Amino acid sequence: MNTPHIAKLLPRRRFLRGAGVTLALPLLECLMPVFARGAKPLTPKRMLLISNNLGVLPKPFFPQDTGRDYVLSPYLSALADFRRDFTVFSGLSHPDVNGGHSTENCFITAVRGPTKSGFRNQISLDQFAAEKLGQVTRFPTLNLGVNIDKANRSLSWTRDGVLLPAEDSAPALFQKMFVQGDPAAVQRQLHRLEERGSILDTLLDDTKQFSRSLGSDDKARLDQYLTSVREVEERLLTAREWELKPKPATQQPPPADIQDKNLFFEKFDLMLAMAQLALESDSTRIVTLMVDAFATPVFKLHPDQNTTDGYHNLSHHGQAAEKVKQLEDADRQQMALLHKLLQNLATKPDSDARLLDRTMILYGSNMGDANTHDNSNLPILLAGGSFTHGQHLAFKRDDNTPLSNLFVSMLQQMGAEVEAFGSSTGTLSGL
Repeated sequence: MNTPHIAKLLPRRRFLRGAGVTLALPLLECLMPVFARGAKPLTPKRMLLISNNLGVLPKPFFPQDTGRDYVLSPYLSALADFRRDFTVFSGLSHPDVNGGHSTENCFITAVRGPTKSGFRNQISLDQFAAEKLGQVTRFPTLNLGVNIDKANRSLSWTRDGVLLPAEDSAPALFQKMFVQGDPAAVQRQLHRLEERGSILDTLLDDTKQFSRSLGSDDKARLDQYLTSVREVEERLLTAREWELKPKPATQQPPPADIQDKNLFFEKFDLMLAMAQLALESDSTRIVTLMVDAFATPVFKLHPDQNTTDGYHNLSHHGQAAEKVKQLEDADRQQMALLHKLLQNLATKPDSDARLLDRTMILYGSNMGDANTHDNSNLPILLAGGSFTHGQHLAFKRDDNTPLSNLFVSMLQQMGAEVEAFGSSTGTLSGL
C-alpha cells in the first residue's frame, strides 16, 4: 500500500478560494486529512454560557477567603453538594468594557467601549468556538433567552458584529430539535437552501467581474467580503446535509409555552431544561442563555407574593432594606435553579463519565454591582468540564484580570487550538 502524501493535502478553504464560482462542492475524501478518515470520533465536549444582565448582590455571592479551604458564601451554600465541581472567581472583568447596562451585549464578546460613538460588537465566544471546532452537530450553537428583548439584546454575535436573536419559546425550540417535517416540508426547506446557494453563486459571478476595476485597498476589502460569502455557502451546504438526516428521538413530551414575564423563575427553569435537552441529545454542543432581568417587570417571587417593583428598579436598591431582601430572595432562587441543573447533569451518564464532566457551565454577568452600574469584579462561576475545581480563585480587585483569559482556557478545554480571544493576555492561572 502506498504511503499517503500528507504534504500534498489541499485544505478545503484554499480550494474554495481558488475555485471561483465552483463552490457547491461536497466534502470529498481527498480534501480531508488522511488520518481523519474513519477515525474514532473524539469525546464530545460541551459548553453552556448563562448570563443574568443585572447580576447578583455581590456581598452574599463572593466568599471572604480564597483557595481550596474557603468558606462557602451565603449564595454558594446552595451549591454545597457540588463544591468540588465548581470554581468561583473574583477580580475578573473586561478591560474598557464599562458604561453600566450598555455592557450587557459584550459579556462574551469583550469588545471595548460599548458607549463610544460608532461602537460595533464583534464575534461572541460561542460563535468563535463553533468556527474553530467546526460543525459536528445539527446546530453549531443554540442561543436562548428568558424574557429577552430579542431586537436589542443577545449573548451571540457574528464576526461582523451582527446580533443573533435569541430563541425564547421552548415549544419552538423543541420542534426545531426533534420534530421531523413531512417529506414535502423537507423538500421545501431544501429548495429554499438551494435558492440561497444560487443567489450566492450569482453574487460571486458579478463581484468577480466588478473586482477587475478596483484598486488594491478595495480589492482587499472585497476579498474579505467574498470570504464571508464563501463561509455562508459552506454553512448552507452543511445545513442541506443535516436536512437530509433524521432528527433525534426523545422520550420527553413537548413543553408547554410560558409567555407570562411574571413567571420569571418558571421560564428560567424551563430554558435551562431545554438547554440540557439540547446537549443531551447532541443537537448542539454549545448553548448560550441570556436572562434578561432588565426587561423583566414585576415578577412572582413565591406563589403568593409578587415583587414590589420590576427587576431593574429593584437592582437600584440604594440599600433600601425591602428591595435588598427581594433581590436576595431572587438571587437564592437562581442559585437553586443552578443547583438543579448541576444535579441533573451529574446524574446523566456520558460514556465513561458524567454529563457534567463533559459540560462546562459558566454562570455570570456583565454587572459587578447593578446598584452602582459597576462593571468590575464580575460574579463568575464555572462548573463541570473536567477542570480542577473546588476553589475560590481571587485576583486583584483594584486591577482586574481579563475575563477573556478564562474564555481562552475554556476554548482550549473544548479542544480549540487558540491562544487568544477578546482582550485576553493568556490563559487563566489556577485551572
